[in-house]
Amino acid sequence: MSRRAVRKHAVCASAKKQSHDLAVQLATSLPAASLAALFVSVGQLNAALAADYAPPQQTASEVIQQQRQGGGIRAFDAPLPGPDYRLPEGNQWRYSEFVGAVQAGKVERVRFSKDGTSLQATAVDGRRAVVVLPNDPDLVDILAKNGVDISVAEGEQEGNFVALLGNLLFPLLALGGLFLLFRRGGAEGGGPLGPGNPMDFGRNKSKFQEVPDTGIKFGDVAGVDGAKLELQEVVDFLKNPDKYTDLGAKIPKGVLLVGPPGTGKTLLAKAVAGEAGVPFFSCAASEFVELFVGVGASRVRDLFDKAKEKAPCIVFIDEIDAVGRQRGAGLGGGNDEREQTINQLLSEMDGFEGNTGVIVLSATNRPDVLDSALLRPGRFDRQVTVDRPDLNGRKAILKVHSKGKTLGKDVDLEKVSRRTPGFTGADLQNLMNEAAILAARRELKEITKEEIADALERIIAGPEKKTAVFSDAKKKLIAYHEAGHALVGALMPEYDPVTKISIVPRGSAGGLTFFAPSEERLESGLYTRTYLENQMAVALGGRIAEELIFGEENITTGASNDFQQVTRIARTMVSQLGFSDKLGQLAWSGNSGPTFLGQQMAQPGEFSMTTSNIIDTEVKSFVERAYRRAKDLIQSNIDILHKTAAVLMEKETIDGEEFEQIIMASQATQYLKKDAPSVTIPYQA
Repeated sequence: MSRRAVRKHAVCASAKKQSHDLAVQLATSLPAASLAALFVSVGQLNAALAADYAPPQQTASEVIQQQRQGGGIRAFDAPLPGPDYRLPEGNQWRYSEFVGAVQAGKVERVRFSKDGTSLQATAVDGRRAVVVLPNDPDLVDILAKNGVDISVAEGEQEGNFVALLGNLLFPLLALGGLFLLFRRGGAEGGGPLGPGNPMDFGRNKSKFQEVPDTGIKFGDVAGVDGAKLELQEVVDFLKNPDKYTDLGAKIPKGVLLVGPPGTGKTLLAKAVAGEAGVPFFSCAASEFVELFVGVGASRVRDLFDKAKEKAPCIVFIDEIDAVGRQRGAGLGGGNDEREQTINQLLSEMDGFEGNTGVIVLSATNRPDVLDSALLRPGRFDRQVTVDRPDLNGRKAILKVHSKGKTLGKDVDLEKVSRRTPGFTGADLQNLMNEAAILAARRELKEITKEEIADALERIIAGPEKKTAVFSDAKKKLIAYHEAGHALVGALMPEYDPVTKISIVPRGSAGGLTFFAPSEERLESGLYTRTYLENQMAVALGGRIAEELIFGEENITTGASNDFQQVTRIARTMVSQLGFSDKLGQLAWSGNSGPTFLGQQMAQPGEFSMTTSNIIDTEVKSFVERAYRRAKDLIQSNIDILHKTAAVLMEKETIDGEEFEQIIMASQATQYLKKDAPSVTIPYQA
């Protein structure tokens, strides 16, 4: 090797060592704030520089190569002699001039600013100049190989070199940080990417409580005594298993809570968790379903693996119909992901290995769509019906939701419960909350019966339209329309009593007539033919009142909903209930078709055109009979219609007691069919 080559090799080795030592020293000695600035200041340039001092678009290596080709520099590591190179004039140097001075050996030391956008160069003759820097990763090597002393300015200027060094170190630090993150995630989450990473699809997202603290006990649940009794046995088995195992009894593996929305299924599950005192897992069935096939099955396995480790325990799956629907019954093809999920669920609940000590508690309001394999004994051994509460149940629920509320002395919860047939627990909770809001809006200190009544009407029919403007003629027409409904309903035998008449517009209705349905009919679901015929007559009472008072030319569209109700009742009586003498006791249509979007799809009629014509004729006959009865009743008691309408025009609202007094003062009698014996029956509220 020649002497020149040895000298070149030694200079390069020394430069590399100096660059490495400097980088290590800066990385270990700079404070955390400077390291943070390293990542922020990489590549930053001063955009407001004058054109004369704009940095070139060339790197140091490109500048050197260009100078070589022009004869300015003899070799990469051999600076020109001092006398052959003249330093630039002034205290502002271009970047290319600065690189040339460094290569010529005319720069003794440089001091980088803190932000990395400039440096101060000190020449061998003591002159100082400021240089604006581009984003050039080769600069440090150039300075080191030419023996330039490198330093970083104190205070505001010290971060400049850190910014340059960041160009070299950022990729390495970024990869190292990601490596540490993955290692930490794998250690804590049990997977290569940790518990919160987007690739961790198969892990179950259920909420786990070692010692359940739901804040709900059985004493906090009212109105569902039958369901509570069923679930209390499950809790008792978990607390006293010997009591049952000594007799050879086995605890149910699964309990399915079935009922309409708002009846308290999830609330009962919370009560079971609060009473049992065993580990409790809770999740929604929709959490199992993902875009990728097989993820739901993996999450089911993960859930039951965790549950078996904590056995005995309870697993609560809410809205299980999200994954438990009939397999292969979907319209337009099946759903592979959901079907794999339910298959895994079936296997975990009662498969080859079993799930000893794990009780699955589920809730749904669509039991009709669940797979038959899921409902069989051994999986869901019990189906607990959580139905709408009865009169006593509603009263108990109202007491629970009245806690913490100041009720007036005129509030009778039993009367409120009688006015709310068919209400669920959630409906009653909403009723009391709305009443409290109305009382606060009216700046009252307590909730009176008026607030509860107004809240009930708001829930049933919508808020009042206080800003609606009606002419006297339209107001009079609505008053007679509602008076017609009320009059027919009050004088028809075996019908519900009138509780309130109002011509205040609510929602889409211009006026409303409220009836109190019979508790017995609601609970039994049995309606007589007389009741259904009376119901059609009541619905037609509004249109008949309009015809009698204003004439057929001035009737309105206000009875459109009444006609729909009448037609539906009449067609059901003829085609499904066997109330037609011509068609006999046969069902000519049904609703047992496949379910789609929560409703029954329309089924083609399984009868001839002749039978279809008879059905249409009978439907029309039922409606006409109801129309004649209602018109006959109103014509016979036209004075009551006028009095009721007059009071409505004056007060806009009549309660049931005031309407009863109007009828009693007129000595009206209940209406009887024309073919019935001539017997006068006094009106009874």
